[in-house]
Amino acid sequence: MSIKQPLSVTFDIGGGRMVSIETGKLARQANGSVTVRQGKCIILATVVANSEPKEGQSFFPLSVDYQEKFASAGRVPGSFFKREARLNDYEILTSRLIDRALRPLFPEDYFCDVQVLVSLISSDEEVLPDSLACLAASAALAVSDIPIQEIISEVRIARVAGEMIVNPTRAQLAASDLEFMIAATEKNIMMVEGEAKECQEEDLVKALEVAHQAIRIQIKAQQELRDKAGVVGKREYTKPYRNPELEQKIIAFAKDKMHAISASASQKHERSDAFSALQKELTEYLGGEIPDEDKKLVGHYFGELQYHVVRDMILDEGRRLDGRGTEDIRTLTMETDLLPTPHGSALFTRGETQSLTTVTLGTPLDELLVESAFESNYTKFILHYNFPPFSTGEVKMLRGVGRREVGHGNLAMRSLKQMMPGSDYPYTVRVVSDILESNGSSSMATVCAGSLALMDAGVPIKKHVSGVAMGLIKKDDKFAILTDILGDEDHLGDMDFKVTGTREGICGVQMDIKVDGLSMEIMRKALEQARRGRLHILDAMYATVDQAREDVKPHAPRMVKITIDKEFIGAVIGPGGKVIQEIQRETGATINIEEINGVGEVSIFSKEKAGLDKALAWINGLVAVPVIGEVYEGTVKSIKEFGAFVEFIPKKEGLLHISEISWKRLESMEGVLKEGDSVKVKLLDIDPRTGKFKLSRKVLIPKPEPQPGMEHEGGHRGGNHSRGHNGGGHGGNRTHNRPRPSNEGEQTVNQNQPSE
Repeated sequence: MSIKQPLSVTFDIGGGRMVSIETGKLARQANGSVTVRQGKCIILATVVANSEPKEGQSFFPLSVDYQEKFASAGRVPGSFFKREARLNDYEILTSRLIDRALRPLFPEDYFCDVQVLVSLISSDEEVLPDSLACLAASAALAVSDIPIQEIISEVRIARVAGEMIVNPTRAQLAASDLEFMIAATEKNIMMVEGEAKECQEEDLVKALEVAHQAIRIQIKAQQELRDKAGVVGKREYTKPYRNPELEQKIIAFAKDKMHAISASASQKHERSDAFSALQKELTEYLGGEIPDEDKKLVGHYFGELQYHVVRDMILDEGRRLDGRGTEDIRTLTMETDLLPTPHGSALFTRGETQSLTTVTLGTPLDELLVESAFESNYTKFILHYNFPPFSTGEVKMLRGVGRREVGHGNLAMRSLKQMMPGSDYPYTVRVVSDILESNGSSSMATVCAGSLALMDAGVPIKKHVSGVAMGLIKKDDKFAILTDILGDEDHLGDMDFKVTGTREGICGVQMDIKVDGLSMEIMRKALEQARRGRLHILDAMYATVDQAREDVKPHAPRMVKITIDKEFIGAVIGPGGKVIQEIQRETGATINIEEINGVGEVSIFSKEKAGLDKALAWINGLVAVPVIGEVYEGTVKSIKEFGAFVEFIPKKEGLLHISEISWKRLESMEGVLKEGDSVKVKLLDIDPRTGKFKLSRKVLIPKPEPQPGMEHEGGHRGGNHSRGHNGGGHGGNRTHNRPRPSNEGEQTVNQNQPSE
């Protein structure tokens, strides 16, 4: 760029919220660079492209990375090295949103390396940066000479209280029931991804229309900035070598044979082997006539011919590679509870795509920390998607989870999350989908298998969620929408449109367009066809499992959650964690306690019910407030000559005086009670000065009828007048006739005797 001074444009995204795009100030050696600012949020985007493609390059090498600098929020990274490390899942997902929107904009014959780097350099607590990231990337391309065919932008649409909002704040997003990220050119929708709480198809269409209007404003601003920067054309680039004569020769030899293979309705590997055999036959037919520079073109032209043959067959004959009609769904089989050890499991098979999914129930300590530059949050619902190479019959190095796995897992997670129980559900839930076979729609198989496995685990989801992948073949004015696409149909088609939901509405959407956009007419037809496919799959799922288990499986961990007054949190934890550690040690339970919204939330987790019950009783005792007049089941802790100390609430003891044990006069405690005995007692009184508890057992025993000759004794034991006037009676004599207890014991006895 030859910009001498910074240039900028400003526009309103709605509600007086101003966004500015500036170029010419930062990163001026990049082919294109801009900053996008809203409030205190500033995003820097740069683009650089090689001038020539690598030798032998046969695909478009676009790389997009979005990264949030911790300094943007005034934070120091938490890693050991105190610097930004590899991209986290949120950054990867944002990178994918940008990549998927930009990729269709480049010419099909452009093979130069292009790198797009987008960085959050200043954050705003209410501005979500990912909704501005694609705008920044597109603007950087617009002010560069890198060849793009159109300008694009992207917005987030959320529905709050029935109103569609463009680029909502964090607070608004938290209150929304619908959220979609939508990218579009001036004319067409290019990419959609998001979630909803069972929205209707027309709700999604409305969101697309609102988004498209907002995007047009952003595209106009980019055009204005491009014109200010004086960018009037794009660079020339080296186009790949072609040989039209060789191409026609390949078409003449292979077209009919390729059609026969495509129309055979064979299975994936059988069909692949047939195409490979045909390509080998073609190579032998061409023989040594091909110059070295043309040899690489054979595979390219063969692939192009396959692309056109399959697409024409679908459009002209209504016939798909496996023989299905455009709306037919492959054979479905499903099974639950097939693995004995996981807490829930399901096997879902659709044609040649298969997902084995497990559910594991954990404690709050197992929650996943989701960290960004601005904030750190914990989530109790985790879904991981794995795509091993054997699922496609390939040999590949296992190098960790790729961006594709992160993206597919996120779509499944967002879809199933809509049916998960609320925050009061005590378990952390981890769902893992292992794809065992793949021939298209493995992420949708994950959604279906995940829903089945959750019900098998006893997670109280109210409804099943299913998913279906839709495809599109479009040529001029003709188009065909395909339900439940194969891997080859995805590769050769113009659209990959995944829709998940319940019988009542849509829960998740992910759409990628490989051509120049998608009209609303096609969108509406695709959504309606997807709805019919989704319902078909749901019927099969309900026939397998119609509701969640009433309880978790016997070998699953047990967990309860209780709330306590926040002033008792310290009592449960104890000084230095002494109390809670003792409870965990004695019961084998795991306990987590935290203050939320002014109350203490206590989660108790145990592998055995007995340990759970013991820990629960212990904590209830610690937070219990003794009530005068209540009856308790207590345990004798110690025996004294004047009575017994009874633990009637965990960690709370009271005196059961010898006079309160029985209606019969007891001369001593010998043989009456012993340590460890269970005894039912009633709380008679609490000393307001000392807080000591007075217990009685005899008041719970029917008073015996007086026997002839025993009135005097009964009068002295129960009558206050005799004891009050002469300090004696039998009770007084008992005190004088045996050694006095210690001062502490005497005080306790006096405190807990009935008042004179």
